[in-house]
Amino acid sequence: MLARALAAVLCLAGTAFAQPRPAEPSVVLFENVRIFDGKSGSLSASTNVLVRGNTIDRISKDPIPITADAGTRTIAGGGRTLMPGLIDMHWHAMLVRPTVAAMLTGDSGYLNLMAGAEATDTLMRGFTTVRDVGGPVFALKRAIDDGIVVGPRIYPSGAIVTVTSGHGDFRLPFEVPRTIGAPQTRQEQLGAAMIADSPDEVRVRVREQLLLGATQIKLTAGGGVASPNSPLDASTFTEAELRAAVEAAENWGTYVTVHAYTPVSIRRAIAAGVKCIEHGHLMDEQSAELMAANGTWLSTQAFPDELAEAFPPGSLERMKARLVFAGTDRTFELAKKHRLKTAFGTDILFSAQLARRHGTLLAKLVRWYTPAEALIMATGTNAELRQLSGKRNPYPGKLGVVEEGALADLLLVDGDPIADITLIEDPAKNFVVIMKDGKIHKNNL
Repeated sequence: MLARALAAVLCLAGTAFAQPRPAEPSVVLFENVRIFDGKSGSLSASTNVLVRGNTIDRISKDPIPITADAGTRTIAGGGRTLMPGLIDMHWHAMLVRPTVAAMLTGDSGYLNLMAGAEATDTLMRGFTTVRDVGGPVFALKRAIDDGIVVGPRIYPSGAIVTVTSGHGDFRLPFEVPRTIGAPQTRQEQLGAAMIADSPDEVRVRVREQLLLGATQIKLTAGGGVASPNSPLDASTFTEAELRAAVEAAENWGTYVTVHAYTPVSIRRAIAAGVKCIEHGHLMDEQSAELMAANGTWLSTQAFPDELAEAFPPGSLERMKARLVFAGTDRTFELAKKHRLKTAFGTDILFSAQLARRHGTLLAKLVRWYTPAEALIMATGTNAELRQLSGKRNPYPGKLGVVEEGALADLLLVDGDPIADITLIEDPAKNFVVIMKDGKIHKNNL
């Protein structure tokens, strides 16, 4: 009797701890769609696209037979446009909704919940991937990857690395002077920004972010708008300090990108081996030529005037914003003239209202580019930049394109965005299907 009881218990235990059989990958068939592939400037003829699991399995003008089972779904495209998910290469997931004061004094749990809600809204605006270039976003990325929160793929930089008095140093006067080895300030405790004032200290701060999971490193090589004590014309890190960051990042197989507006900051960063310049709105002809000669990326933004309104009227920050915005036309003209490798990003800060206009900021690029060129920049071109992360790339498959074998981050657009790019300004209406990693997050059909 005892033996039979023991056998029964062991049998139940084996059942309880048995590994479930892996589910068959889901299958989604898009029928009768016209493809914008993220590379070419025109749409395909009527085409069928089969997604199996999280990748694009087959693209064919002929009908694609599928087995009808519980894991199969067919979406009748009706001649709509199937395109890659959009990519924003300058995003701050933790800094979109809170004010500066709330970020520095608020409860970290509440700040993360706000960021999670914003991440979901970001995906619902059609942005399936973002490169986060500063902020304590590692936990949010993990929650999204684990399916706890719905949001885009995140390429995190972790804390911005800055110098004393640099862009990103939001300390209050009573927190100065800084004593080496003293307890960290609030911004450092949060992981928003870390201060480093020597090559050795830079190495430590960079290596810490890599330890935490950074896919690239972000430094502020010059003055900024949002930091009240950081003049736009200031050059911050020395070349030796920048080179220390580049060396530490390259030892991990990845790269450094820097916040820089002025020619001096740009030239110094390139001399140190930096691979990407964020902004560049005050660049001159010589710095553009240097970027072209070195193959340095430009990740820039068509800032809207409304972004300045995130800062108090009459404030120094608002005045600096206006100076930066005035350089936008010149920056894009130089980028086109010298054929710089140019990425699209938005850098929306402290404004939930402006974030809702995510697609509008992309559509603004038609002031300098054709609609097709703008859409290619925000898909296929941006995907090329994220490959600089090398083996630190957490999503190593192809992104930003619609082709066989690519990861299935897809938007079904009700219309032709090449003919009418304003369609992306109203994603709630015009993005009828949103798919990320083969999973449908929205289907209005």
